[in-house]
Amino acid sequence: MPATHVAVVGAGLAGLAAALELKRNGFRVTLLERSRLLGGKATSFQLGDLEMDSGQHAILGCYTSFLELAGELGMRGDLRLQERFDVLMLTPHGRARLRALRLPAPLHLALPFLTFRALAFRARLQVVRALVAARRPHPGEDSETFAAWLRRHGQSAPALRGFWEPFLIPALNAPFDRVSAASGLMVVRTALLGDRDAARIGYATVPLARFAERAAERCDEVRLRTAVTGLRVEDGRLRGLRTGELELDCDAAVLAVPPERLLRIAGAEALRVTGLEAFTTQPIVDVHLWYRPAAVGVTGHDPLADLDFAAMVDSPVQWVFAKGPGHLCCSLSSADDLVLQPEERLVALADSELRARLPELVGAVLLRGVAIRDPEATFVPAPGLRRPGPSTAIENAVLAGCWTDTGWPATMEGAVRSGRVAARTLIASLAARHE
Repeated sequence: MPATHVAVVGAGLAGLAAALELKRNGFRVTLLERSRLLGGKATSFQLGDLEMDSGQHAILGCYTSFLELAGELGMRGDLRLQERFDVLMLTPHGRARLRALRLPAPLHLALPFLTFRALAFRARLQVVRALVAARRPHPGEDSETFAAWLRRHGQSAPALRGFWEPFLIPALNAPFDRVSAASGLMVVRTALLGDRDAARIGYATVPLARFAERAAERCDEVRLRTAVTGLRVEDGRLRGLRTGELELDCDAAVLAVPPERLLRIAGAEALRVTGLEAFTTQPIVDVHLWYRPAAVGVTGHDPLADLDFAAMVDSPVQWVFAKGPGHLCCSLSSADDLVLQPEERLVALADSELRARLPELVGAVLLRGVAIRDPEATFVPAPGLRRPGPSTAIENAVLAGCWTDTGWPATMEGAVRSGRVAARTLIASLAARHE
């Protein structure tokens, strides 16, 4: 008897995680992707002689599903992850460091925070009080904004600039007045108040596309540049997918596409997934800068070589990552006011912000700058937003994507979790039908 054939629509991390789960359980998988690239939001592309990631995706120690995926692909060694949480903060007045101790949570961060020089003592005390309050859930978190929650817990402007914005804006990719308190507090409870290893920061040391390519190799068939335009539904079951003028017969499907694309697929109304119009998105801008530091020519040592990554306090640039000799990547989350700016202006802005905080750049020559924009980088976890689960009204069609009800904001971890849950839901549904 031939293996059950499942079509996975969308080759982002959600679709790839679903495909791997299905393959582990003996299904035949066809992967369909409308673009020429694998990986969705976590991909790479060629820019002249450079291979660039579509965005600077950081990982955390609490990304357990993503780390498991990397291990399954044999690529755990291609991730650099801190042994413990340790962040250099570049403030307008100098440098500060927040480094976890080898103590049980929450003492691992609570004690170092007492001497955290990025905040004055009063602001430090405000943050501590809010973190203590965050440990106690309350029933109105889904309807209240995170900004309102922070105001209610006495967070001043210095506390916002010196702590909440550098750590939470990149995680949520939206202003605090547009996201639910539940979303912000989920990040706080999971990363900052969770296990002592949860907040460790890391990133891929190879282009992100390598992870997607390794996962896609395990599928039975991969079709790129293949946009699904419609569903063929008969007698309440999915029988196939339309891709332009062609059709693909399948026994089931995982639809790992964002809400706006799902709305454009003919026949998707049969899924009876409501509320898709309520989803909105926010942009992210990454600016890559290549320098020739002045000290290299004199001493032979690149002063930027000692910089790994750092948070920028009170700056439109939230984080800066060292990508290679003289190469820095500036990450600008929630970039509503910047995404439409011309590249030269974005490069000048990032260069100016870095020179104001990094004495290593004194006398350095900017050789090149490139801005990468994603106008619809992530969905906004707004108050009251209803995120659907994987199941639909068609029992052999399920949804996946970081926008589904994973409990996580739009992260690589949320995407992998959604794909796995979608595949398991589909497997259970198909098994129940044959009992």
